[in-house]
Amino acid sequence: MRFLSLLAYIFATASLAFAEETVEDAGMTNWIYGYTARIARELIQTSSVGTLSTTYPSGHALEGQPFGLMEYYAPCYSNGSLAILFFGISQNGRNILASPNHAASISVQSPPSYSLATKPRVALVGSVTVFPRHYEEGKALQECYRQSHPDAWWVPGNKAGVHDAVWARFDPHAIYFVGGFGGMHYIGHIPLEIYQEALDLDAKYVPRMRIQGH
Repeated sequence: MRFLSLLAYIFATASLAFAEETVEDAGMTNWIYGYTARIARELIQTSSVGTLSTTYPSGHALEGQPFGLMEYYAPCYSNGSLAILFFGISQNGRNILASPNHAASISVQSPPSYSLATKPRVALVGSVTVFPRHYEEGKALQECYRQSHPDAWWVPGNKAGVHDAVWARFDPHAIYFVGGFGGMHYIGHIPLEIYQEALDLDAKYVPRMRIQGH
């Protein structure tokens, strides 16, 4: 009980802003970042569906407005980058290609359960690298991706594929984590390098990563 009270105090202390602004002890700050980074990586690892969001480009009737839809992904990179299938014909695909830095974000939430608002979720802000049709690591990506999505018959190279799908990599450069409700859970940014190096909490899941971080 004392341990749980201590955890509640720690997360409450860090919940209103960046941890370095509210926790004086650098060691404790790093512990909070490391702990939440592992939760975020485990959530991303054990899930495989998120919301991919982009922004309508200049000249579009909805210029500057956000757009988001459900998207499959697979945690195929050791540094926390994600493999996705890219469809240039899709609205998200068109928005990404029209963005100077191929900007996008992917948000992932905990599996459906009672009081989902109290469960962890994470938003990754980053950019998308679109690979050529005959990508040299395509076979490894397909193997990894199909572990998360065995239903994905539309992967590149499949004769039954649709809309000229190609492989792409989503690279986050900012991580925002919500552990639950403020006052009880950490809410705020996680440093990218800590997210990239985070390991699973207690090996409850089997890593599906097959490709070293780029």
